[in-house]
Amino acid sequence: MLYLYLYKNSNTMNEEVTMVLEEANESMSNAISYLEKEFHKIHAGKANPSMLEGIKIDYYGTQTPIEQTANINTPDPRQIIVQPWDKSVIPEIEKAILAANLGFNPKKEGEILRIIVPPLTEERRKDLVKQARNEAEQTRISIRNSRRSANDLAKDLEKEGLPEDESKKLQDKIQEKTDEYIKQVDELLEKKEKDIMTV
Repeated sequence: MLYLYLYKNSNTMNEEVTMVLEEANESMSNAISYLEKEFHKIHAGKANPSMLEGIKIDYYGTQTPIEQTANINTPDPRQIIVQPWDKSVIPEIEKAILAANLGFNPKKEGEILRIIVPPLTEERRKDLVKQARNEAEQTRISIRNSRRSANDLAKDLEKEGLPEDESKKLQDKIQEKTDEYIKQVDELLEKKEKDIMTV
């Protein structure tokens, strides 16, 4: 959501125009960052420590992200090794990984948990592509909402005295930004789909 406070007296129209553009840009940029994080969570079958991101364990009564309680690494593309700093939490980590419903079955081997990442079936790949497309569409909607808010602010500025041609120029710039960010979404999606479908 874009918030803009118009200071009629202390700020000039130019500063307000710049603020509208900056806020639109920041909002759209945040949408892209969010999409990248979401895409990061959609895994294409290659083992990656980030696959366990977001999983929390009960660490002495506090919900703690798994990566703050253990070393997580991938010795090869098919397995993840979780090595807790405190061995007593191995059962908690195992329980949390199973509860996360990622399709992983951690095996306790002494002081580590070994997770074999199963290869993706064709059907699972198609589901992941669908999920990625859905995330991309949500991001496009978010970007278009930012554009609408910025355009509304441009029209408000026009009512406050911004010349009509300046308001039009501002709206054109907002549209350019929108096109730029939508293109980024499409490129990220294309790359992610390729990643998912590559066996």
